[in-house]
Amino acid sequence: MYSKILIAARGEIALRIIRACQELGIDTVAVHSEADSESLHVKIADEDVCIGAAQPVESYLNIPRIIAAAEITGAEAIHPGYGFLAENSHFAEICESCNIDWIGPDPIVMARMGDKAVARKLMAEAGLPIIPGSDGIVGSEEEAVGLGGEIGYPLMIKAVAGGGGRGIRIVNDEARLRELFHTAGKEAAASFGSGGLYLERYLENPRHIEVQIFGDGKGKAVHLGERECSIQRRHQKLVEESPSPGITAAMRKKILSLAVQGVEYIRYGSLGTVEFLVAPDGSVYFLEMNTRVQVEHPVTEMVTGTDLIKEQIVLAADGTSPILNGRFTSRGWAIECRINAEDPRDGFKPHPGTITFYHPPGGPGVRVDSHLYDGYTVPPYYDSLLAKIITWGETREEARRRMVRSLGEMIIEGVPTTIQFHLSIIKDDAFIRGDFNTSFLDVFSGT
Repeated sequence: MYSKILIAARGEIALRIIRACQELGIDTVAVHSEADSESLHVKIADEDVCIGAAQPVESYLNIPRIIAAAEITGAEAIHPGYGFLAENSHFAEICESCNIDWIGPDPIVMARMGDKAVARKLMAEAGLPIIPGSDGIVGSEEEAVGLGGEIGYPLMIKAVAGGGGRGIRIVNDEARLRELFHTAGKEAAASFGSGGLYLERYLENPRHIEVQIFGDGKGKAVHLGERECSIQRRHQKLVEESPSPGITAAMRKKILSLAVQGVEYIRYGSLGTVEFLVAPDGSVYFLEMNTRVQVEHPVTEMVTGTDLIKEQIVLAADGTSPILNGRFTSRGWAIECRINAEDPRDGFKPHPGTITFYHPPGGPGVRVDSHLYDGYTVPPYYDSLLAKIITWGETREEARRRMVRSLGEMIIEGVPTTIQFHLSIIKDDAFIRGDFNTSFLDVFSGT
């Protein structure tokens, strides 16, 4: 087991990893920008190193400075959390070349699954159903137009290096495809370092279902159930739950089996998520794979009683994990709401500022993952996530009622938040029935 780990992340996920390390008896190093010097993960870690100015390119995306911090402090491994460099295979390769363990999958596998076009090809080879689309990167506008005629509209223009719902444009006809193709390429290059684009048929009103998987990198993998992620805004997830209320037992068995089949084929080793779209007719299609821990991992932890971060660290250190030797058991239902420093009445515009009062909810079946405290200043340079509320119940309705109670109890003053917006979602009749898809917010009137 490691004696010291550096966490190359910030906010609630950095704090989450530090807590897992504490329980494993591992010392931690927090890296941080100048803007995050008073962040809670910095205060709680055993050591901290300032790696640069507020802008991510000067700090959290600065690989040489992160490696230097690890070497100076004697960290044996780096955990990237999510965001920033978490799915950067080049960073993982550099860690390995510097004799620092990477707590994540093999860099080659990361690179393949991080390229969405390559991932589609690999999963098709593994026998997973793929949404109709281009075979690889589309090289020109004219090629895109030709493929659009073959695949059929509506289409999605997607960045091969995109993630987290970013780098996506939906087009309904050739004129719109021509209009957005070059713009999408420039935006992809600026956001992800690659301007490569591919096309995919846009499925209207599907459900978004993802499977939590865990592999040993040698061809063996297990799943820990699925999560329902259909309630999204601009392809960014807002509410997640496990299990899904919208799929049958037979469909669940199929999706879980496909996920394991895919990750075993690519010999994936670490924690990860395989994502699917389920069409209204019940057809299931592979969407993408996330080669990292996800924001919504606590949902799975609540229904399985498994600490996924600890298991991920143990696997990286020892080459195996008890989770691979047994079948997981799921009990009850869990729901997560992501609370952001955004104003729903102002187009969900992010609002940085100082937290003047913070009171998280509590009681049976309630978990809050957050880095907030009274007096903490939310910086303007990063994601606006403030906290995640996760509730568990023996039934979905009990978990839902606990979420209603928790959202009502939570107090965050000093910045606008999405608490009331989430409360209106959880109270909505369609949500209560479990009758929704990725278009839920298009017709939702709770804003």
